[in-house]
Amino acid sequence: MATPASALHQLHQVKPLPRFRVEFAASPAARHQCYELRYRVFATELGAEVRGTQPDIDKDRFDDHCTHIAVFDNKTNELVATTRLLDNQGRLATGKFYSETEFDIAMILQAGKSYLEIGRTCIHPDYRRGAALPMLWQGIARHVVEQHIDYLFGCASIPLANGNKYINSVMTHLREKHFSAPDYRVRPLIPLRIENDGPQADDVLLPTLLKAYLRQGAVICGEPYWDAGFGVADVFVLLQCDQLTNRYVKHFIDRI
Repeated sequence: MATPASALHQLHQVKPLPRFRVEFAASPAARHQCYELRYRVFATELGAEVRGTQPDIDKDRFDDHCTHIAVFDNKTNELVATTRLLDNQGRLATGKFYSETEFDIAMILQAGKSYLEIGRTCIHPDYRRGAALPMLWQGIARHVVEQHIDYLFGCASIPLANGNKYINSVMTHLREKHFSAPDYRVRPLIPLRIENDGPQADDVLLPTLLKAYLRQGAVICGEPYWDAGFGVADVFVLLQCDQLTNRYVKHFIDRI
C-alpha cells in the first residue's frame, strides 16, 4: 500500500536529532558520571594528583553543593563534557569558593552581588575540536539568566610542561592585553615563581578554556597560582555578566 502524501510530508518535516544535548546533572548517577570523566581526564590523562572520596572519581567537598552541567553525545549517550557551578548559597555551605583555596579574592567579592564560580571543566579527548565546549557555555548561560548572576569567575589553567618560555609568553600576553583594573585584583596564596629564559613568542597559543573566557570579555585578575598537584599555573578569571559580548548573547542566551 502506498504511503499517503500527507504522511510523506510529515516524515520530511521531522528534524534530525541534534548531535549533543546539555543537561543539569541532577541525579546521583549523573553526577557520578561527571566525577568519573573528571578523573579520566585529570588523573589518568594529565597525571594530576586527585584525591577522591572513592576510587577512580574526582570528587571533593565542594561538589555536593554545586550545580553540575553535563553534555552528552546523542548518538552514543556518552558523557563528553562537564563543568560545575558554585553560587553564593553554595559558598555559605562550604565556607568559601574553591578559588579561595588558591587566591585571596577579597577585592573581588562585593556585598549584595551574586557570583557563580565555574570549575573542574573537562572535555573527553575525542570531542575537544567540536561543539562540546560551546554546549557547556550554553548551560552556563542558562544558569546565569535563571539565577540573575552578576559575575562569573573561575580558575583557568596554563600547563607548565611546555617550559618557562611558554608560561612567560602567556603571562606577558595576558598582562598586556587582558589584565583587570588594579581595584579588581587577587593575590595567589602560592605564587608561581618562574625565570625569564629569553624572548617570548608574539603569537602565543593560549589554552582552549582560557581563550574561551577571554572571547566572552573576561579579564585576568593578577598573577598565577602554582597548582603543584595538577602541574599547572592557575589564573583568576572574572567576567561581569552585564558586559558579556554581543556574540555570547546572540549565540547562547538568546537561544535559551
